[in-house]
Amino acid sequence: MAILVTYRMTSRLSMRIVKNGDVHVSAPVGLRKKEVVRFIMEHRDWIAKAREKTAVRQRQRTAFFNQLPLRTKEQKDDALRKLKVLTAPMVEQHAARMGVQPREIYYKPMISRWGMCNVKARSICFSTYLLLLPEWCVEHVVVHELCHLLEPSHNAHFHSLMDRYFPRWREARKVTRQLTKAAET
Repeated sequence: MAILVTYRMTSRLSMRIVKNGDVHVSAPVGLRKKEVVRFIMEHRDWIAKAREKTAVRQRQRTAFFNQLPLRTKEQKDDALRKLKVLTAPMVEQHAARMGVQPREIYYKPMISRWGMCNVKARSICFSTYLLLLPEWCVEHVVVHELCHLLEPSHNAHFHSLMDRYFPRWREARKVTRQLTKAAET
């Protein structure tokens, strides 16, 4: 376990556990090292519990994504074909309804996000791992990325577009998050 201390223009000490289990501490500029060490030592129990919780969460995510084997070229090609068959009609239907048209749709085995939209290039990328989700949750991701062609940020206007074009988006997002957490349990 590594402990990284960063001095910032902040009024108090704080810490968090990052995905790999390391501890990141933010300390006010000018605070003595002795005070930072004392803070860390006082929170040893919290650090141990938080690191274990983070490790469990990471194992759950790994177990979830490992359900879709993408080790061989054949597995990757098969997944890509299935994903195109699944998403192409959704993109076509919703893009027409929303009055948008992406220039390019492509697919990558991303585990950090389900999709991404490059507004300037008008391209959308979908994670191959969408195949692990229920179809209606995949549709939520499709609509989400298409909405970015109308509104780049996640502001109130974006949420109103989601409400209009996929009213169950909050429920779909919740189910998707629960699936990645429940993979190990």
